[in-house]
Amino acid sequence: VQLQASGGGLVQAGGSLRLSCAASGRTFSNYVMGWFRQDPGKEREIVASINWSGSSTYYAGSKEGRFTISRDNAKNTVYLQMNSLKPEDTAVYYCAASIGLFESPKSVDYWGKGTQVTVSS
Repeated sequence: VQLQASGGGLVQAGGSLRLSCAASGRTFSNYVMGWFRQDPGKEREIVASINWSGSSTYYAGSKEGRFTISRDNAKNTVYLQMNSLKPEDTAVYYCAASIGLFESPKSVDYWGKGTQVTVSS
């Protein structure tokens, strides 16, 4: 499956961004989808994931309440709505897909190219 992420950019602290990831090549609803992020010199970490139907979601750490992951299987797209952004949210964000549930980058089957999110203080 091919993943194309978009929506990153520069935003002030407290602002919002919505990331999108369009999938192609395979049946989108067969895949658990998620978002990871990575700072230079740090390991890639999970931000959120959503199951095949969208009925169950997972958020890492303090993301829940500020971030919302959703998917539209008719549009083969997964979204990450990010509100109340903080400078520490600055990172490259990666879209991910896997047949099974995942929390670790090692369990991801497919990666999209990252999109940079920069939050200024």
